[in-house]
Amino acid sequence: MLLPDRNAIIYGGAGTIGRAVARAFAREGARVHLAGRTLATLEEAAAEIEHAGGAVGTARLDALDEQAVEDHADAVAARSGSIDISINVISVGEVFGRPLAELPLADFERPVLMATRSSFLTARAAARHMIHQGSGVILTFGGYGMPLAGFNLGGFQVALSAVDALRLQLAAELGPHGIRVLGLQSAGTVEPSEETTMTNPVVARTMLHRGPTPDDVGNAAAFAASDRARAMTATALNITCGAELG
Repeated sequence: MLLPDRNAIIYGGAGTIGRAVARAFAREGARVHLAGRTLATLEEAAAEIEHAGGAVGTARLDALDEQAVEDHADAVAARSGSIDISINVISVGEVFGRPLAELPLADFERPVLMATRSSFLTARAAARHMIHQGSGVILTFGGYGMPLAGFNLGGFQVALSAVDALRLQLAAELGPHGIRVLGLQSAGTVEPSEETTMTNPVVARTMLHRGPTPDDVGNAAAFAASDRARAMTATALNITCGAELG
């Protein structure tokens, strides 16, 4: 197992990516703590993990709520003894399809504010415990790279670039405390049924002529959080199937 006896908090744990990461972490021996705004979907995700033999807990939580994030992290650390991994994969309210010249300010700034605020709050809450432990891994999810002409991503790409800048600063400040900070660079995921469908816009951009699935993200996250990646920090794992270079 890659993550025996680790405690991992997954913000947005009931979403497609959150569930995939949770499954991979649990399979590799971690106890996963799923946090999100909708308890019913969290419980569905938890039941899936428990059915597979994993250890899981849930908490209804808004990752934009500073006090709630702090209180939850403190509770997890007190109850479980550590916070070893933290990853934020919440939805950030992005609006696609309209060019920036026609986009209302509220729609532009929403993903930027939500992504940066939630990433800062969740990373800070984990870091305070990880510093005391002298170890830990903070993961971010998203992607940097060249903007895509014609895709009209609104403020989403700006939000991802801001989170990447935060990742680098966190890595520089937390590295001396034994804490690694890594990104999972994505240019979108596809369902397994669409993995090799070249008419899918995600697949069409790849060198491998197949798109990354949510499970690919989970597997990369489990590796990144494990000691097998102990020499890696301040960088990103490119899981774009060659859609992005670097």
